[in-house]
Amino acid sequence: MSETKTRKPREPEPRDPLQPRKAGLTRRQKRAVSRGLQYAVFVAAVAALVVTADWGGLRNQFAQSDLAGQMFPDIITLALKNTVLYTVSGFVFGLVLGMVVALMRLSSVGPYRWVAGIYIEIFRGLPALLIFIFVGVAVPLAFPGTEIPGGTYGKVALGLGLVAAAYMAETIRAGIQAVPKGQMEAARSLGFSHMRAMVSIVIPQAFRIVIPPLTNELVLLFKDSSLVLFLGVTLEERELAKFGRDLASQTANSTPILVAGLCYLLVTVPLGFVVRRLEAKAGEATR
Repeated sequence: MSETKTRKPREPEPRDPLQPRKAGLTRRQKRAVSRGLQYAVFVAAVAALVVTADWGGLRNQFAQSDLAGQMFPDIITLALKNTVLYTVSGFVFGLVLGMVVALMRLSSVGPYRWVAGIYIEIFRGLPALLIFIFVGVAVPLAFPGTEIPGGTYGKVALGLGLVAAAYMAETIRAGIQAVPKGQMEAARSLGFSHMRAMVSIVIPQAFRIVIPPLTNELVLLFKDSSLVLFLGVTLEERELAKFGRDLASQTANSTPILVAGLCYLLVTVPLGFVVRRLEAKAGEATR
């Protein structure tokens, strides 16, 4: 047998120490330089803002502690309470109507699907402000002599609910369709009717899926409740935005608006945290 000669690996040629090393940065170095430049730009922007802003003027216009103190406790017991009532009533009405529209959207009856589709497209496409004007002006003209139950609270619930139902209907529809079809088939095989299976089996599972987006809709409704001022409200029916705006006009100072904004954040920030936690739990459950 002939011996096979093993080829020795070529040794790298020694680099001439007098020859300059090739210029260039590694990928990690490039990322570090890019990150450093971004931090530098951010710090420069913050420094420019701090130096150029008129902090004294802002303090005089937005941070009058004595004026802010005069707003309490009315801003909590009156304005914030009304805002929460408007939001909850609109959410409940929108949830009920949205459920009906979602089921109509999934119905095998053609006219139901058409009506639900038209409703969703119209009320998702129109600004909420126009819906409030429609509720305050067009409804009394269309049905003379009839009063919306609940007065201003009923009008706000109707206005917010009509807007919210269009978005909730699509959310609920997506949640129902996300439930495996085998759930419905198993229920029907056990003798459940279609409606009973939908109410007892499918819809509860769908709501567990859509709780995060529905909570997010609650946050949006809380902010949209500021549109109640276009319906014409009394002093006892004012919500946060109207309450802060009226005091700002009386005092020629913007501190009430800032305090009203902080009261909005007092509710929306915790709700936003709840939404993120629910989304995280939903993501863990689907893994």
